[in-house]
Amino acid sequence: MNIGEGAIVTRLEFGDPRLFRDLLGQHDEHLKMIQRSLGVRIHIRGSAMEIEGDPVEVELSTKVIRQLYGLLEKGYPVYGSDLDYAIRILSGDGRANLQDIFLDTIYISSHKRVITPKSVAQKAYIDAIRRYDIVFGIGPAGTGKTYLAMAMAVAELMKNNYVRIILTRPAVEAGEKLGFLPGDLAEKVNPYLRPLYDALHDMVDFDRAHKMVERGTIEVAPLAFMRGRTLNDSFVILDEAQNTTPEQMKMFLTRLGYGSKAVITGDVTQIDLPAGKPSGLKEAWRILKDVEGIRFITFTERDVARHRLVQDIITAYERHEQQAETGNRNQPEKP
Repeated sequence: MNIGEGAIVTRLEFGDPRLFRDLLGQHDEHLKMIQRSLGVRIHIRGSAMEIEGDPVEVELSTKVIRQLYGLLEKGYPVYGSDLDYAIRILSGDGRANLQDIFLDTIYISSHKRVITPKSVAQKAYIDAIRRYDIVFGIGPAGTGKTYLAMAMAVAELMKNNYVRIILTRPAVEAGEKLGFLPGDLAEKVNPYLRPLYDALHDMVDFDRAHKMVERGTIEVAPLAFMRGRTLNDSFVILDEAQNTTPEQMKMFLTRLGYGSKAVITGDVTQIDLPAGKPSGLKEAWRILKDVEGIRFITFTERDVARHRLVQDIITAYERHEQQAETGNRNQPEKP
């Protein structure tokens, strides 16, 4: 680690030795992570630390450390992943308040894990779900669009604010054909609904979820099964909405009945529809973006809540696609 000219040193002191140890992490892993990520050097002096480096990076490191310590003071356990999210959040917006984001508990899962937003966009997303009856979450894979919507749905069901949860997605093949799969229609579409079941079982223990599905309190079905229905008192989630046709999207949106809420999620960069077939999600975004009572939340690679490399992969693919588009525009037309 090279500390260049113009480096400064900032000293931070902490009053609670136990919280200070939690802040440093096991074997000082949190400290090492900050140094690797932000290019600063940190020296420990009892229950204090000195941060040395470029003024901009020292300021950012100071914000991250102070805010994480504030979370610990509130009883929030800080893990390595939280540190990663904190760096991403404050790198993008130095005015962000981690307590406003991390302490907004959505739901406590069956594994006793607290589900909270992990980025500014995720916080805006759950706030929009609380406030609006139709919310679109659009962005790349791994940004928590479906998972957070599921957590909100389960939490609302447990509070008896809705009678049932309906989880649906279009059964569109990503390079494979349904006809080649064995079994009847239900068995053919089940693999497409598997991600919804996986998220559900992460929040509600398997036996309880199974009973809810049997009773119809939670319904998981392909989008085609929504036609002709009116969905009252329901929390409805449409996943993988980029693979709906415009007709399917209109059909789904007009199913919403009294006392219901709909969350539509999708990634417009991963459309599996046949070539030339327009995406219902892209069309809805264009048509409905100014309709009062409907909210669109967009996510970027900064909001990816998976392995850190996923963020870099998304950025690399976007860069490649932009270069390809530029190259195609610069190609001379054939005579």
